[in-house]
Amino acid sequence: MLRAFLRTEAGSTSVLLGATVLALVWANSPWGHTYEAFWHTPMGISFGDAAFTLDLRHWVNDGLMTVFFFLIGLEVSYEVRLGQLRDRRLVAVPAVAAFGGMLVPAGVYLLFNAGGPGAGGWGVPIATDTAFVLGLLAVVGARCPDPLRAFLLTLAIVDDVLAIMIIAIFYTDHLSVPALLVAAALLAAVVTLRWLKIWRAPAYIVLGFALWVATLQSGIHPTLIGIALGILVFVYAPTDHKLLLAGEAVQEFTSTPSARAAREAARRVQRAVSVNERLQLRLHPWSSFVIVPIFALANAGVRLDGETLRAAVTSPVAIGVALGLLLGKFVGISLGTWLPLRLKWGILPGNLVWGQLLGGAAVSGIGFTVALFIVDLAFEDPVLHDQAKIGILAGSLLSAVLGWVIFKLAWDRGGVCAPPDAEPAEELPDTLSVPVGPGDHVRGPAKARVTIVEYGDFECPYCGRLHPILEEILRKNPDVRLVFRHFPLRTLHPRAAPAAIVAESAADEGRFWEMHDILYDNQRFLTDADLEHFAAELAVDPWANVPRHVERIGLDETSGRDSGVRGTPTLFLNGRRYQGSLDLDAITRAVEEARRSS
Repeated sequence: MLRAFLRTEAGSTSVLLGATVLALVWANSPWGHTYEAFWHTPMGISFGDAAFTLDLRHWVNDGLMTVFFFLIGLEVSYEVRLGQLRDRRLVAVPAVAAFGGMLVPAGVYLLFNAGGPGAGGWGVPIATDTAFVLGLLAVVGARCPDPLRAFLLTLAIVDDVLAIMIIAIFYTDHLSVPALLVAAALLAAVVTLRWLKIWRAPAYIVLGFALWVATLQSGIHPTLIGIALGILVFVYAPTDHKLLLAGEAVQEFTSTPSARAAREAARRVQRAVSVNERLQLRLHPWSSFVIVPIFALANAGVRLDGETLRAAVTSPVAIGVALGLLLGKFVGISLGTWLPLRLKWGILPGNLVWGQLLGGAAVSGIGFTVALFIVDLAFEDPVLHDQAKIGILAGSLLSAVLGWVIFKLAWDRGGVCAPPDAEPAEELPDTLSVPVGPGDHVRGPAKARVTIVEYGDFECPYCGRLHPILEEILRKNPDVRLVFRHFPLRTLHPRAAPAAIVAESAADEGRFWEMHDILYDNQRFLTDADLEHFAAELAVDPWANVPRHVERIGLDETSGRDSGVRGTPTLFLNGRRYQGSLDLDAITRAVEEARRSS
């Protein structure tokens, strides 16, 4: 589910960017006056003498965007029950970081606007735009590992929930008690249907629409109802019984294909997956590729002529929003990450280091969707409205540039994880100090023409990306073997040493390479409980003979240091240090050269 979400959000960035550019071009074209006129066109529904009317912008902001926040509710429910938010230790750090990433930007904004006409816009710079952030991280590519995307996604979910609470509490002007009571009754009806396990879509659609209208009339923004309904949607892991029934139905269709068997197979397979996941699968593309771009088209248009830009340069609102996003988010998220780690409230997902986290904190200053949403709620003055939008555009663009620079400076250094003291003054040797022997972990033929020795760390993100590359090289070259030696970077990766111990425990049972592959396939999950689970899958006692395994790992580390290893991964081909890029083509060329020289 996480990977599907990441692909959809990152892939929709170009559509969202295109809608934003189109809105700006439209608002600044010779026909710019039609932009506001079009989005203020009234449209409604009438039943006899009763009528319900909104202009197009409010249908988008209050109606379509409720679907967007409904999806956030679905994601929260899924992640809490089955996903990233199950492990409270992994949630603590991004949750505090999200809180810091809202508190500090609001403070920065108020430094420029407290007591002024724009004071109510303090909520504008507090929210991170998930789609734009994930899109930029997709461009950053290898410098941004999957654990950072998972960390930022968790942060964004918490950020969205806090933003919706702020909208409900601070941006509600008036309350209609009768409408609020009707909304409460309808919400109770939805909860009752869920409790009775009645899953008829028409009932939920009718109740949901009525609840949306009642909430809108009550004065509370209907996006709050969107996220509440999403959280209420039932989510569960497929049971063995349902999987068995689905498998039997598919097998029956395979053996005797028919329309009836196909319908039954589809029905049983569908029932094995929770309603939450099915709704996410169906609605995510609509939200990412249609609803959010339409929202951008309806709200991002702002006049950018000389007069407007000159006013924005000196406007406390524009400056407060831009600096809130650029500096407030960076400082707030960085401090919010450091504090829980310092106090040992939680852990990072697997193998993140500060260079990556600072880059992630910088790009989190890209605020767009929810920021524009709050602009519409915070400002009635069209001048302040436009200045806030200019601040959003400027702050988001500068945050993207800052994040790109940090990733470039911190992690474009050859793709190696290394401790702070990894650059010794002496000239490093380039030959393997300890030849491959009987005690090594070897994958491949004993009489291979080319031997690749890898000094690796199970928590190192670069080792994780190298893993499938080395597998591909072994698959394509039957005369190549791989030798793995442990080199856990304890200062950077606290879970690497325990993972190495568990791998050695598996080696005692002749299953080192199976555990090796499991650990690299699950780098974000290397807690003691995770390691014990992996060991149980292979019928291995994870903590048997720990002193002996620690000694064995120490021998690998000593041989690595004597060979000039200072970071991971470090490769040796036929005893000579490999100095090239860690990609398939470069390593393949080095293997061919080593083969010719052997």
